[in-house]
Amino acid sequence: MQEHDSYPLSDFIEYPQDEMLARSKALLDDMSRRHSVRSFSDKNVPQEIIENCIRTAGRAPSGANHQPWHFVAISDPEIKKQVREQAELHERGFYEGRAGEEWLEALKPLGTDAQKPYLEKAPWLIAIFSEKKGGINAEDKNTNYYVHESVGIATGFLITALHNAGLATLTHTPKPMSFLNKICQRSDNERAYMLLIAGYPNDDATIPHHSTVKKSIDEIATFK
Repeated sequence: MQEHDSYPLSDFIEYPQDEMLARSKALLDDMSRRHSVRSFSDKNVPQEIIENCIRTAGRAPSGANHQPWHFVAISDPEIKKQVREQAELHERGFYEGRAGEEWLEALKPLGTDAQKPYLEKAPWLIAIFSEKKGGINAEDKNTNYYVHESVGIATGFLITALHNAGLATLTHTPKPMSFLNKICQRSDNERAYMLLIAGYPNDDATIPHHSTVKKSIDEIATFK
């Protein structure tokens, strides 16, 4: 087996178990206040906050540590307008029949439709792309592994970081999303994975009751 460099793990912190329990409960309580919102304020969010959250996402584990993701953070009003126009174009087709009755029925309790004004009003849109080829160095062109899983984990890190910073978020996945490659000027090596809206909730923001219903621990986990 090829030798590799390694370093002592020096920054791990072992907490007393009572503190571990308190920290786990505190995070659970904090994340229980995380909600997807569809009514955003246009209140400014400094770019440095978004940068730090993206840096946090970049700490996610990935296949072979290739980090097969790219984040395009958009605050330019003209680009946000382009995103909204293209997203709504595809969403109209989705809601007018492409989705199928079962999918549309599942969405009814959330009250969603083809209109996406928050894509222009929210201060930040973060387009998340997965990379088919790459590597640990920017110039690498190797095969990336476990791309979908890796980008999904990084997206979870990003949502958590944005919530921790005090921002509301919404995941948006218009189908198809290839228009984001053109608008964001990304290469064919990248595939649009998700559009994440980030900012402050508007004063009139509401939460659908349907979204507050969460499965119990017995329904989502088994302990042996």
